[in-house]
Amino acid sequence: MAALDLEHISTQLESESSKDRMLALAMLRDVDAQTAAPLVRKVMYDPNLQVRSMAVFAMGIKPDEETFDILVKLVETDPDYGIRADAAGALGYLEDPRAFETLVHAFYEDTDWLVRFSAAVSLGNLKDPRAHDVLVEALRSEEVVIQQAAIAAIGEVGDTQAVDQILEFAQAEDWLIRQRLAEALANLPSPKTESALRFLEKDPHPQVAEAARISLQRLSDRA
Repeated sequence: MAALDLEHISTQLESESSKDRMLALAMLRDVDAQTAAPLVRKVMYDPNLQVRSMAVFAMGIKPDEETFDILVKLVETDPDYGIRADAAGALGYLEDPRAFETLVHAFYEDTDWLVRFSAAVSLGNLKDPRAHDVLVEALRSEEVVIQQAAIAAIGEVGDTQAVDQILEFAQAEDWLIRQRLAEALANLPSPKTESALRFLEKDPHPQVAEAARISLQRLSDRA
């Protein structure tokens, strides 16, 4: 991107209009990460919460050498639960194994379900087998979306040790949970996986049945 365009974006990030600042952030999607990251940080503490949220998300996809430490601090200390959740999600995008402890602490210690949800999703993104205990704990959550996130994350990690625990959701009332289960099983080959997918293939919800069919095909291709 031309220097003039970057100068325009930088100026627009200082506009009094929050709409202008959001548009400027959107324009950074075509800018390389090393160039974009310092510009994103200009609105990291924007007075408008929407702008802040957009900036924190952007940090996850336009990182530089400062990004990781900033996101960790936001997860651990920001007073707004939405920003803590955004930062936890952005850490997952980085796929940096150093984020593991921060995300585990966020899951166990943060009182807001949205932060815990983001932490569970991001633990899946890290694909770290050490996440087994926390993800199994997440399956016991009273929040259905956290259960969904945990099942998906177990699939992302490829944690075959958790197959028995997630199969308990094969007849869950929420069809999205059953769909996440069908999708996750594609990455979890075990003696019980194929029979579980054959069962889910007959699910009354078409999206669950289709997810099971796709996962069976993926398992077959993998074999």
